[in-house]
Amino acid sequence: MSTPVQTLTHAAEKWFGKSPDDLGERERRVLMKAEAHAPISHNVNTTFAAESTFGERLADRVAAFGGSWTFIVLFCVVLAGWVGLNLAMARAAFDPYPFIFLNLMLSMVAAIQAPVIMMSQNRQGAKDRADAAHDYEVNLKAEIEIMALHEKMDRMRTVEMEAMLARQAEQIALLTRLVERLDPATDGRTGV
Repeated sequence: MSTPVQTLTHAAEKWFGKSPDDLGERERRVLMKAEAHAPISHNVNTTFAAESTFGERLADRVAAFGGSWTFIVLFCVVLAGWVGLNLAMARAAFDPYPFIFLNLMLSMVAAIQAPVIMMSQNRQGAKDRADAAHDYEVNLKAEIEIMALHEKMDRMRTVEMEAMLARQAEQIALLTRLVERLDPATDGRTGV
């Protein structure tokens, strides 16, 4: 029985033409899973969500809301209400024209929203990299499995061809014996 190290060495040389020391961690993990016929696919989203912190989840929710039509419509309604209320109040307005306090509030919203969106984009980039790495592992295992199937089919075809050639040799031997037993003087009838 071979050890895991021998199995890894054999598989690395067979499928990649490399020694196990030249393989990356992902390639080793894929080879071990392929040799064990174990599944490698898993839901990256579940893993990524489980590892995220409260702040990261909050940033994702804020960015999702900030990039929605609900936010745009709500923001337009608030701005129109703010401007309309202050114009209607004329001299008693809490933020008279040119709406300096509104500008301050908009600047503060933009100053807070921009880094939150960037945090969410960074997380999305990290998630995309995790997805790509997982896709690479699944594709690599699939490629190994396909090569193994080709090898198995080639072995089966070789065994089948050898058996067919052996049967053909037997048939030729039988035909040769039959021809030798035939008497040419009797027009193909066997002589006794």
